[in-house]
Amino acid sequence: MVKLPGQLNITPGLHIMLLLIILSKSNQPEPLNVLTENNSLELKFLDEIIIGCIENNHRDQKVLYERYYGYCLKIVFRYIFRYDKAVDVVNDGFVKVFGKLHTFHYEQSSKVEMILMGWMRTIMINTAIDRLRKDNFLPEIGMINEGIWIEDKSQSSDQSLLYKDLIQEVKKLPPTYRIVFNMYVIDGYTHQEIANQLKIAVGTSKSNLSKARGLLQSFLKKVDQTSHATYERR
Repeated sequence: MVKLPGQLNITPGLHIMLLLIILSKSNQPEPLNVLTENNSLELKFLDEIIIGCIENNHRDQKVLYERYYGYCLKIVFRYIFRYDKAVDVVNDGFVKVFGKLHTFHYEQSSKVEMILMGWMRTIMINTAIDRLRKDNFLPEIGMINEGIWIEDKSQSSDQSLLYKDLIQEVKKLPPTYRIVFNMYVIDGYTHQEIANQLKIAVGTSKSNLSKARGLLQSFLKKVDQTSHATYERR
């Protein structure tokens, strides 16, 4: 467990785990039982909404979009930090979602939401990477919208500060490092899958991940040293 302040104990085995926990936080919807629209008592189950979306029912498309917009935005925002650009990518991603929803298959209705969210996540990540590739993977300029990153309200003020500082450090990573870090550490891609998606060598993917980890490790070590120095002066 990471303790702040003065008791921060980030061991080599915890540095990436801490980042994984923080960066994978997303405002995932509560398990879906029923949806209500316009405060009515009409019940719509997710599988029925999916069918409606496939049939181009605009009301069902609106329900699906509004329910998962925040979830998708947080996924995209790990790759694209400019809020306006991230919103554009999410909207482009939803166009693909609705266009490909007829290819979405599942066997158990009880797991449809989990499967759907994973399927949509892949589309959003691919759409974000396509946008970054179109922009030649240039570094982005702009402030992070803190509302996108969900914090644990039970955290102390020092933990909250570390949380925000970590996000800033991830943002500072060169785009090619940040993309590989996100794909491998946060989203669970293999190096072969990353290489195929980014059209790079597997060795390049591994190298970029190692460099990203090294930069983030250096930051966390500095935080640890500063924390201990502050504690010793007390």
